Amino acid sequence: MLRIENIEKTFFRGTPNEKAALRGVTLSLKEGDFCTVIGSNGAGKSTLLNAVAGVFPLDSGRILIDGVDVTKMPEHRRAAYIGRVFQDPMRGTAAGMMIEENLAVADRRGRRATLRWSENPSRTEAFREMLRRLGLGLENRMTAKVGLLSGGQRQALTLLMATLVRPKVLLLDEHTAALDPKTAEKVLQITDQLVEEQKLTTLMITHNMKDALRFGNRLVMMHDGRPILDVAGEEKAKLTPVDLLEYFERAGGELSDKMMLAK
Repeated sequence: MLRIENIEKTFFRGTPNEKAALRGVTLSLKEGDFCTVIGSNGAGKSTLLNAVAGVFPLDSGRILIDGVDVTKMPEHRRAAYIGRVFQDPMRGTAAGMMIEENLAVADRRGRRATLRWSENPSRTEAFREMLRRLGLGLENRMTAKVGLLSGGQRQALTLLMATLVRPKVLLLDEHTAALDPKTAEKVLQITDQLVEEQKLTTLMITHNMKDALRFGNRLVMMHDGRPILDVAGEEKAKLTPVDLLEYFERAGGELSDKMMLAK
């Protein structure tokens, strides 16, 4: 479903700030793979997600989604294939629009955009049922402005919007990092539920080693712009946070505060 072939990206090339962010990264995800990606600050995790999303052009390499070469496809066109949830709860939704309006916009992903949304009673009821299953009471606040929601409610809504039209690939960029622990756990449970129900091909960036091990069927550790560990299935299930720390230290990585706190 997702093929990343030997991609490279260097920022500020030829200047004192030159940074090789991706160094020949190759990664392939089958349909339905839920892959957690972990590594210290500057390892290339978010850069990898941005490369898949089309935020910047690559220096070299290819990215294919469901067999389609999207390497040179602009970000706005690539969005038809991708659902994404950012670290900042303020991104991914329109604060000044109602919950129902936000869902109606998400419901049109991949179709020609218009300047209006049409009220559809059957879709409104479907939206209400989807919100009810989140367990946050949002089904009773369909006409509330999204800007009035808490960070956790907003991230849960963004998750629902990102998966409302089943994406080829779901990108989660530390989407619980800005939430308190209780709210983060709720959002992670909703994430796991949506991914499992729709069998979504998913890349989830996290600093939390326990979450990286607890969720998904595959784990990739990045360091210095390239994967240094790629485990799946039973091999992943046997790993512990201590194992990950030891592997990372053997690779010469410097542990970030977030990784230390996530032990």
